[in-house]
Amino acid sequence: MTIHQQPIAARIDWLYEVAGRYSAAYCDPEASMARERHRARHPTALAVMKCMDGRINIPIATNTPPGIIQPFRNLGGFFDLGWPHLGEVIDHYVHDRVCGGQRVLMLITYHFSRGDAHRSCAGFAYHTEDAVAHVFGVKTQVEHVFGRQHGTVYPLVCGFETDEDALILHGPDGRTLDVSTLPATEDEAGLRARLQPLFPDMPRQMLADLARLVAGNIAHVAEVRQTDRQLDIEHREWMICVGRGFDFLHAPNLALIIGPYSPDLADPIRKAGAIIASNMHSGRIPDDGFLLLASSPYQDIGSDRARAELKARFMAHFAAEVIRRDLPDLAPRMTVHAAVLNWATRGLEGLGSPSSL
Repeated sequence: MTIHQQPIAARIDWLYEVAGRYSAAYCDPEASMARERHRARHPTALAVMKCMDGRINIPIATNTPPGIIQPFRNLGGFFDLGWPHLGEVIDHYVHDRVCGGQRVLMLITYHFSRGDAHRSCAGFAYHTEDAVAHVFGVKTQVEHVFGRQHGTVYPLVCGFETDEDALILHGPDGRTLDVSTLPATEDEAGLRARLQPLFPDMPRQMLADLARLVAGNIAHVAEVRQTDRQLDIEHREWMICVGRGFDFLHAPNLALIIGPYSPDLADPIRKAGAIIASNMHSGRIPDDGFLLLASSPYQDIGSDRARAELKARFMAHFAAEVIRRDLPDLAPRMTVHAAVLNWATRGLEGLGSPSSL
């Protein structure tokens, strides 16, 4: 019996076990030292804006240690830097890295499947050309905020082909580099030579760090091609996750993740609830319940953690009220949890019983 077929209580227990294992692995001394070695060799700060789809795991796809790449995830991959909270979060992230002497390479991603269009992004109704147009619009917004000369922040449009986990890098002049077409023998020096004409204005160290990402992706794609990968996976999501701190959730068709960015959070919550209801109605998941999980990260103990608690509880209450109001038949099967995420340990900390929310 897969986790999707387990009773809801067992599924929730499994979720917290996964979160605990992820935190333990992140805190392992070897893992911590690996991150430090990586940052010393590759000082460029890396961020990725991506869809909530669990298949899009950029650290795994580029052989990068966990905790190096800062993710920004949202249902459907929709972002708008005009959204007040999103703009503030990204601005804070960038300035924090710049104060530490780093430049920022920001991957703005879309995803698609070569084998079947219906394995592409459902958020764009499987129309990849619309997804590409959207992410180029986000790139223009990043340039508006942080500068078009790319001396400090370099926004890079990047496709992610989910059948092989291959990156497609888009240059500013319309040219692309499809990593799936590169030979497995290509070394980082050769990759730098390929990338430099594509990104002639990219700072040298950043270009070298991008070459390392590409080299990691070449190796990963080669591994994927040696596996018997299950591609035709049904939509069986049984969780709605609202907020941030869900890096441990990288599995296909498990959760619908809604970043706390849009000023209209009710709309994606309604859409996510409708997907859960459809999954139950079709028998893809049991109809005994689903989990609504709200999470907010914190950096420091004291007031920072206390504020994260209030934020997580507010998001849980808000999302639950949207479900109760707009999907009353689904609401009785809802279990509501709130949690905070310790950013230092990546540990998920529950905030009490659902009744307290």
